[in-house]
Amino acid sequence: MESDRISCHISVRKVYERIKEDGMSNIWDRYEAQGMGGDPDRRCNFCQAGIRCDLCSNGPCRANAEKDKRGVCGITADGMAMRMMLLRNVMGASTYQYHTEQTIKTLRATALGKTPFEIKESEKLRNFAARLGIDTSGDKNEVALKLCDFVEADFRREYGRSSRIVEILAPQERKEVWKKLGIFPDGIHSEIMRTTSSSLTNVDGNYVSLALKAMRLGIAMGYQSQIVNEYCQDILYGIPRPHKIRVDLGVLDPDYINVLPNGHEPFLGFAMVQLARQKTWQDRARAVGAKGMRIIANIETGQEMIQRWEMDDVFFGYTGNWIMQETVMATGCIDLFVADMNCSMPIDPLYAEKYHFKLIPVSDLISFEGIDERIDYVPEKALEQAARLLQMAIDNFSERRKMVSAVTGLTMNEAVVGFSSESITEALGGSIAPLLDAIKNGTIRGVAGLVSCTTLRDTGQDCHSLKVAKELISRDVLVLSMGCGNAAMQVGGLCSLEAKELAGPGLRELCEKLEIPPVLSFGTCTDTGRLADLLGLISQALGGVSLPDLPVIATAPEYMEQKATIDAIYALALGLYTHVNPVPTVTGAPRLVKLLTQDCKNVTGGCMDVETDAKKAVDAMMEHIESNRSKLGI
Repeated sequence: MESDRISCHISVRKVYERIKEDGMSNIWDRYEAQGMGGDPDRRCNFCQAGIRCDLCSNGPCRANAEKDKRGVCGITADGMAMRMMLLRNVMGASTYQYHTEQTIKTLRATALGKTPFEIKESEKLRNFAARLGIDTSGDKNEVALKLCDFVEADFRREYGRSSRIVEILAPQERKEVWKKLGIFPDGIHSEIMRTTSSSLTNVDGNYVSLALKAMRLGIAMGYQSQIVNEYCQDILYGIPRPHKIRVDLGVLDPDYINVLPNGHEPFLGFAMVQLARQKTWQDRARAVGAKGMRIIANIETGQEMIQRWEMDDVFFGYTGNWIMQETVMATGCIDLFVADMNCSMPIDPLYAEKYHFKLIPVSDLISFEGIDERIDYVPEKALEQAARLLQMAIDNFSERRKMVSAVTGLTMNEAVVGFSSESITEALGGSIAPLLDAIKNGTIRGVAGLVSCTTLRDTGQDCHSLKVAKELISRDVLVLSMGCGNAAMQVGGLCSLEAKELAGPGLRELCEKLEIPPVLSFGTCTDTGRLADLLGLISQALGGVSLPDLPVIATAPEYMEQKATIDAIYALALGLYTHVNPVPTVTGAPRLVKLLTQDCKNVTGGCMDVETDAKKAVDAMMEHIESNRSKLGI
């Protein structure tokens, strides 16, 4: 694979050449090797259609809907495909929830004075607690402890006892729909248990029932995991507000000690920034011959950090998303790669050995072959653990400089990040009325939530995401970007103020008036819940318009993993028009395909589109937006 089939980013393609010269296994060659018949995107026809199952010893089984060929247990092609989708959704939801519970542990320990952190947003703490019906008397630490108690009790609410968080936070119209369908969730632990148990062989083979259970799980995840997680991280580390950052591989300077927190949890990343900003640590770095020490944000952990904290010469910049991980390592610039709960690759130890950096897991979820040294994050020990990590990086610098030549001359650009519900409202003068007015008068036609990963399926890294986003903004659709796809927008230049030149006339006018990019950096995949909450506010401000009737769409132009699949199902439960690419592995299940792409519209109001051509996909999104505008009379 060459050029754009590798990546849209010049820096990544340049370091890929170094990887090839060094004879290293890499994601592009491995992807190509998985193809069949000379086509890197072709896989086993049954697997690609989602009609293969190996859950029991009678399998693997293959199904064929046209011939009514079923699994040994009798499950249909539709049931087989939906059951596998549900299992992926369970993995995604449980991973989101793991992150959330780590956040609550950190908030609790901080309120007790046992971490290096502090509650930065006491007003948001009190507002969120009051919204949940929690007594807000007492100091901020007492309120934080009551909030922790409340949400943890809700997570564990048993079967038959509806979630208080969902009851309080969800729009009234959605709650009525969900209760009518029997998909209003209980505690997320109960939902994870029930959906996992339902996927056992010979338990639930009904594709409709399994789809409804997936939606129920998605609703629990969206409100209990995502919203609670992001709002509590805001409370601890600050509400995202617009500021400029440096992006792309050029942020890596080999003359500095470079520490990369990687994954999805920002706790030790923030702790290391706090320490590295101290003169003592910079002096230690200079004592071994470095110009200083820098913390470089990486992947989703990096997104959590850059949205909230501004850059300086210590917290220096952001690299990009997960597919470019090997190129980050192969630059020869890094001394420590700190791997938390998600998005660290099993291949990483080979890169650590070749390019002489320390690879340290910091979550009990993460393990690498051949890596025995680890530091599992404990909130009460965050300062001590951060110090140990920084010292490892310092100790590594001399060997790395001696053994590895660095790739230099890599691109470094600028992006504007830090948009949230609060900061968007602040940018609009303290009210969302100007945004609503811009939608009503047609200055912008609608809003797109781009909630995406990045994948090599069909195109190179980020290429399809950028095509879809460019099509949307050219048609006066404001894009709110989340997940690994957000890095595509940042590194690809669409989160810069200059990108307004790519926007349609109405959106360009709005960008100039508010001094914002046409693509607003809205956070990580976890911020899907934040987006749902914002849509609820817009719905309420418009007089209670149901979410399916808003001029809003969701798109995942390059979804990749299990967390993305539960996001998509959650979007369908919200009633959103939901575009996903590449085509999910359900094409061998015709009734399930019809349920997701057509019939769902009469169930929750949402529907899924799986168009693979960027222009045609946006054509369909615009048709939906314009139809809803007509329905609303705007």
